[in-house]
Amino acid sequence: MNRIRTVFQKLKSEKKKALIPYITPEFPIVGTTVPLILGLEEAGANLIEVGIPFSDPIADGVTIQHSSHIAIQNGATIHKVLESVKEARQKSEIPVVLMGYVNPILRYGMESFLRDAVQSGVDGVIVPDLLPEESEEWRELSSKYAVSNIFLIAPTTPVQRIQYLDSISTDFSYCVSVTGVTGARSSHGDADALDAFLARVKENTQKPFVVGFGISKLDQVETMCRTADGVVVGSALLRGIENEKTIDGVVATAGAFFSSLQHG
Repeated sequence: MNRIRTVFQKLKSEKKKALIPYITPEFPIVGTTVPLILGLEEAGANLIEVGIPFSDPIADGVTIQHSSHIAIQNGATIHKVLESVKEARQKSEIPVVLMGYVNPILRYGMESFLRDAVQSGVDGVIVPDLLPEESEEWRELSSKYAVSNIFLIAPTTPVQRIQYLDSISTDFSYCVSVTGVTGARSSHGDADALDAFLARVKENTQKPFVVGFGISKLDQVETMCRTADGVVVGSALLRGIENEKTIDGVVATAGAFFSSLQHG
């Protein structure tokens, strides 16, 4: 069963858009990962993006860098992340996409990683620092294990490359709303340029696409979803839960924040 494809098909039939939280496992406290996945699903998430903490997250801003540092201190290894997904999978069928950098995956072993990810219940993987032109082996192995690949499309991406990235993304692609790293922003600069970018992506893709990087408020969600098929919210969510001292507090605060993004 392809959970990702099923979700996007269902949302399209209902004329709805995907709301996707990004979480850093074991942040801000040990034991948070599974309850947070289940709590965000209860709060209305359609898909969960789970980051694999890494010491040099080049695509991430201060908030996710900080959360990754805490997560590593709290024992969030690849093995721990996969164990958490497997545990959550006992109670949930929500699609789970991992976001991880290529070096830890290569150290783990590319095929071993994909095999273990599937056995844990992972549906897709984003590897932001894997060049699409150098991803053939990764894509072949992902196809072998039926893992969805999601590639990033930036505002500076030309039309021909947008078409190429859409063609090699398995079930959907991920638009970066701004050039630079992740992080909540009060605005996305030139609104007309952003609208033109998303329109250009829509005109040149066959698969669904979601938008992430810098989304933190309901009005931003509404703006992105006029064109895109969904949004990813990460840094604002992590910043909201970072001072919670209990798992119940983390889940409640995350759920309330995420629910507030759905009212549009």
